[in-house]
This record gives sequence, structure tokens and C-alpha cells, in this order.
Amino acid sequence: MLAAIIHGWVLAFGLIIPLGAQNVFIFNQGALQPKWSRSLPAVLTASVCDTLLIALAVAGVSLVVLKLAWLKWTLFGVGFFFLLYMGWNIWQSAPDPHSEKERTPLPPVKQITFALSVSLLNPHAILDTIGVIGTSSLQYTGIARWAFTLSCILVSWVWFFGLSVAGRAVRTLDTGGRWLHWINCLSALIIWGVAAMIGQQLIVELGKRAATTSW
Repeated sequence: MLAAIIHGWVLAFGLIIPLGAQNVFIFNQGALQPKWSRSLPAVLTASVCDTLLIALAVAGVSLVVLKLAWLKWTLFGVGFFFLLYMGWNIWQSAPDPHSEKERTPLPPVKQITFALSVSLLNPHAILDTIGVIGTSSLQYTGIARWAFTLSCILVSWVWFFGLSVAGRAVRTLDTGGRWLHWINCLSALIIWGVAAMIGQQLIVELGKRAATTSW
């Protein structure tokens, strides 16, 4: 069982550490909210979503769902447009260090909505969860499988809370607001980059489907 716990911990960290829309958004909220506690809607939503995705991946349910082509491409399409909107919204909320007027941070409802989008409408994150965590869990049974699953889930919770705390630390150090301005702009660009990759993948896959159908 210890081997399963260590395996889950190392594997989940390897998947969650790379810079992506989800990580950027959580860090961004930790940095831009006036109090750290106000970033909790985003942190908790992302953590719960990862818990759900990991549980479904280990149970094999998500793999069955994504075999439905229409559902898979609907997910990709909605994710593409929502990430475009989300990037624009974050860009607009970037604090301007040359202006005395402070931008309003994202309210809880928008935090939850955006956290849901970067967690559940990000096909790359979903496919990584299914393809790596779901597949890796097959080598375990019984208690060991539960231990592996819970270890992966715990990593998500620890990581997202840590990211928001790191964002808060940056806010504390950046008294002039210059770092926060560039963090917000960078966050928007990364989210748009993820949207562009999803859009490119959509075009390629739809092109393949059209070519197959024409024959």
C-alpha cells in the first residue's frame, strides 16, 4: 500500500506542476484578491473538480463517456470559446500600476465559474487524468487502489492551496502593483494559448473526420 501512495503522490505532482490555465488562474486569484480567504471559491472549486475527475478516471467512467464522439467535441468546442472569454475577462481586470483606480477582483460566482471552466472544459487536463492516472490505477486492487486514488486527490488539494498562498505572498511583496499587472496579463495570454491549442486540435480532428466521411 505504501508503494501505491508514493506512486500516486509522485505521479499526480508530475501531472499538476506544469504551467497551465488551471494553475495560472488559481495563482492569479491568490495574488489579486484583497484577502487570501477571498480566493477560496476558486481554490475549492478546482480541488473538488480534480477530485471528481480522478475518481471518475479510476472508476473508468470518464473513459466510457469520452468514447462518445459528439460529447468529446462539444466539450472541446465549449472549452475553446469559454477560455477565450475568460482570458479577456482576466486581461480586463489587470490592475494598472499607473492608475489610481483599482480594478474590481473577480467575485465568488465568477471565480467558481472560471475555475469550473479551466478544470472541466480543458480537454488536455481531462485526457491526462484519464490516460495517465486512470491507466496507472489499473495495476492496483482493493485497498491499494484506494490509497493510490486518495494520494492523487490529496496532491491536488495541497497544490491549489499552496498556489493561492504563493500568489498572496507575491501581492504582499508587490506594494506598487507592477508585478500583479504583469501576472494578470501573463495569465490571460497563457489561457488564450491553451484555447488556441484546443482550437487547433479541433480543426485537425474535424478535418480528419471530414476526410474519412468523404470517402
